[in-house]
Amino acid sequence: MKVKRIVANVEIATPEAAASFYGDILGLDLLMDHGWFQSYGSGEKMNVQVGFGSEGGSGTPVPALSIEVDDVGEALARFKSAGVPIEYGPADEPWGVRRFYVRDPYGRLVNILQHL
Repeated sequence: MKVKRIVANVEIATPEAAASFYGDILGLDLLMDHGWFQSYGSGEKMNVQVGFGSEGGSGTPVPALSIEVDDVGEALARFKSAGVPIEYGPADEPWGVRRFYVRDPYGRLVNILQHL
């Protein structure tokens, strides 16, 4: 057996907020829409990965999601432009990433990162 995909499922009450945060700001595509359940993603090939931690590194809390982008500076500018408060960073971490934290519309902590 081989794991082909891992999907993080987040319970929400308002799908419109997900469309704005994950679709408009992060630029993910709406891949599936049942009305009661939506999936956002990208045509990019992604690695299968799930993380477990007692902290998020550098003394931060563990984020609910980590989203790797190709230009963390552009992502930061998009979130600031949309008025989303930055919870942590941006920071160049000793393990080779530049990152910042934001909260999605549902209060979940999201780590936006780029490998240096």
